[in-house]
Amino acid sequence: MRVTGIDIESDELVGVDGGFLAIRRLRLRNRRDDGSQSARYLCDFAVRPYGLDAVVVVLWRRHEGRIEVLVRDCLRPAIAVGREPDRQTIPDPRRYLQLSELVAGILEVGDRGIEGIQARAAEEAHEEAGYRVEPARVTILGAASFPSPGSLPEKFHFTAVEIAEDAVAEPPAGDGSPMEEGAASRWLELDAAIAACVRGELEDLKTELGLRRFADWLRDA
Repeated sequence: MRVTGIDIESDELVGVDGGFLAIRRLRLRNRRDDGSQSARYLCDFAVRPYGLDAVVVVLWRRHEGRIEVLVRDCLRPAIAVGREPDRQTIPDPRRYLQLSELVAGILEVGDRGIEGIQARAAEEAHEEAGYRVEPARVTILGAASFPSPGSLPEKFHFTAVEIAEDAVAEPPAGDGSPMEEGAASRWLELDAAIAACVRGELEDLKTELGLRRFADWLRDA
């Protein structure tokens, strides 16, 4: 038996009251190559009204003979309140409020093609880290990837851009959301940052993948 398609019996949005995310709820049946259908089943996934995909930006510099990358400590209420201790497979002693991540942001509806990705990466570099960069200097680090295809349809587009060693960051403007409050950036040596991901000190998956893609690109450059 092979699944040849999916038949949508109902399609609705749940929680579309101005929030950052909504749930798209589908009732589906699989279409099989013998002409039969599966039992009806429910499929939920998160959607955003502002844009489908996201850009991840490795900001890097050459400093005292080392390659350094910028990570940003930012507020993450979902993991601060959403990881109930009695539901964890392995008990986690940490109580999360902030998480260290690469600069990233939503690709908006008008961002199109490679130039749109580069322009959004440059905008996020300034908005979240205070560095002004030319979009044309943004490097694309390979193909985009799905971070969580069971619950999100978005892809991450990985990019990198070099910051001059003597560049001085402006105060980041942020996006005006309270979720941006208290964010702070810091530079880490590249290999040390990747090792910190393996040890569980940097726990954001897009950050580890972005750093590894950047390290591969740097080695081959």
